[in-house]
Amino acid sequence: MSDRPLDLTPYRIAPGAPVRLADYSTDDTQDWDKDKAKEETKRLLEEVDALQERLYAESKQSLLVVLQAMDGAGKDSTIRHVFGPLNPQGIRTAPFKAPTAPELAHDFLWRVHKQAPAKGELVVFNRSHYEDVLIVKVHGWAPRDIIERRYGHIVAFEELLEDAGTRIIKIMLNVSKGYQLERMQRRLDKPDKHWKFNPEDLEERKLWGAYMAAFETAMARTSTEAAPWLVVPSEHRWFRDLVVARLLRDALTAMDPQYPALTFDVESVSLEGA
Repeated sequence: MSDRPLDLTPYRIAPGAPVRLADYSTDDTQDWDKDKAKEETKRLLEEVDALQERLYAESKQSLLVVLQAMDGAGKDSTIRHVFGPLNPQGIRTAPFKAPTAPELAHDFLWRVHKQAPAKGELVVFNRSHYEDVLIVKVHGWAPRDIIERRYGHIVAFEELLEDAGTRIIKIMLNVSKGYQLERMQRRLDKPDKHWKFNPEDLEERKLWGAYMAAFETAMARTSTEAAPWLVVPSEHRWFRDLVVARLLRDALTAMDPQYPALTFDVESVSLEGA
């Protein structure tokens, strides 16, 4: 274990700050030992589990976790290892794939707003509304002036959620282009991973530079005090899990959900003869 506590500051994007992803490590571990990190992750998730139960019982606030990343960076793995151990009651994952025809007939936030957490819920977005300023921008599927306005729409949308009692954690799982290639090779080498390999991903790899530029612009334009972006080093998955677990614990601790007050006197209730 590192001699110093886990420091999230290097991963947080300050509002209004320019973003250069080359300045962010993809394999940082802050000198943590793997086994110690796993122990600490387990301890943090026990805290998260207790806090999330209070969040669900209180039913006044909600928590939204946005996961964005290049293919192979570990979105599914993060959800499985960090959120999987938690009580599924009050927790939901919303994946965002290519929009359907009915979704395309509405504004780009229509399908997203429907998946926002209700009071008491913790919801994880596996990809999100940011796809409309990432892949859509890289491929030119919308006019540049429309994409430009979307950054403002996204900030306003997230402010709306915040006003309604939703806290937002936005995470970019940061990996290198070389690491992505290793993950793709692993999918080809392991029969139980073949289903995750899509030959079209090789074409997307050719656009890596354009994607990095799109991420940099999106995060610089939408990182706010209430909903900052965090660029989490994700090539050591045990360290990634530690960081995400810590983010969850800190957010829920700050929200401080409480069990609802009883509306009756416990001592006056008798179950005799019930």
